[in-house]
Amino acid sequence: MMTPSEERQALWPATELEPPLLTVERQLSALGAALRDQDTAAVDRAAAELPAAMARAVNDFSRAARSGGVPPALRQRLALAGGQVAAQRDALARATASLDRAIDVLIPDLATARLYSDSGATERAVGQGGSLLA
Repeated sequence: MMTPSEERQALWPATELEPPLLTVERQLSALGAALRDQDTAAVDRAAAELPAAMARAVNDFSRAARSGGVPPALRQRLALAGGQVAAQRDALARATASLDRAIDVLIPDLATARLYSDSGATERAVGQGGSLLA
């Protein structure tokens, strides 16, 4: 059985770890909603804020783990948040690949078009002009 002092020490990490974890969960929720709504400004905002929130949470959890442990419920929530980050990253990678394929279908010659030759000079067909006389 834990003494009241030990109970307070066990609860201290939970009170310190809850705010950064809630911030991560809110940012993940905001990013998910922005992606679902196709709101690019909100996606940019949430994507910019999420790494800092994750870094702070991981730092706080690491410090708490070194000084006495992390409550299992909070550890599980952080693991779930990490899984959500990975799932959203994978979904974005798939969407990007799909968009790249669609662009290649719509503009097939863009990847092979060359504007400059190996020597740096522009490649022009004969008779398209080239110099101006003054």
